[in-house]
Amino acid sequence: MDLTRTQIRHLRGLCHQLDPVVMVADKGLTANVRAEVELALDSHELIKVKLRGDREQRKAWAEDLASSTGAAPVQQIGQVVCLYRRHPENPRIQLPR
Repeated sequence: MDLTRTQIRHLRGLCHQLDPVVMVADKGLTANVRAEVELALDSHELIKVKLRGDREQRKAWAEDLASSTGAAPVQQIGQVVCLYRRHPENPRIQLPR
């Protein structure tokens, strides 16, 4: 999913008020974690995921989550990554053009 700069800026603004809904810790990206991310994206479209690991591991996890779920990475700051995936039937977030 490709987003324009304007759309990313809009989504980053919406991310500020969100709390992390999924946390990835010692066991990494298990099947259960991936399933929770999928459910969260289906119901919320825009989510925060807390990644607990070293810098390289967090970056790899963020890229893996984005590619495996079809979500667009909005931003990654420290241990938190924001992901966006538009709901195919009932989108909640209206993106600017």
